[in-house]
Amino acid sequence: MEKSDAIAALSALAQDTRLDVFRLLVQTGPGGLAAGRIGEALDLASATLSFHLNQLKHAGLVTCRRESRSLIYAAKYATMDALLSYLTENCCRGAATAHLPAGSPKADSKAVVAEKVEPEKRRA
Repeated sequence: MEKSDAIAALSALAQDTRLDVFRLLVQTGPGGLAAGRIGEALDLASATLSFHLNQLKHAGLVTCRRESRSLIYAAKYATMDALLSYLTENCCRGAATAHLPAGSPKADSKAVVAEKVEPEKRRA
């Protein structure tokens, strides 16, 4: 993900209503929701919802497709994953798993990371 794309996505999510819409769509899954259902769930007027959905769409965070007379919006998981990767790519000196608690899916690699990081801590 490019820095400008990350800024656009973070800017779009840095607003209460848009964050609520995006979280609802993430929870809903890849099938998405009709715009009217989103409005009902979040108690939003259609014009307000339309504005916020367009902002999310412009940032690449949601997709839109027409089904009959409805517009169906869905979270764009690839963009969300790319944003999370962008934000964590330099975490813990490049070892993003170093902060994971024991028992997490990548905990096995945590031990390897700890061995690499610990000697450097001792020298400091």
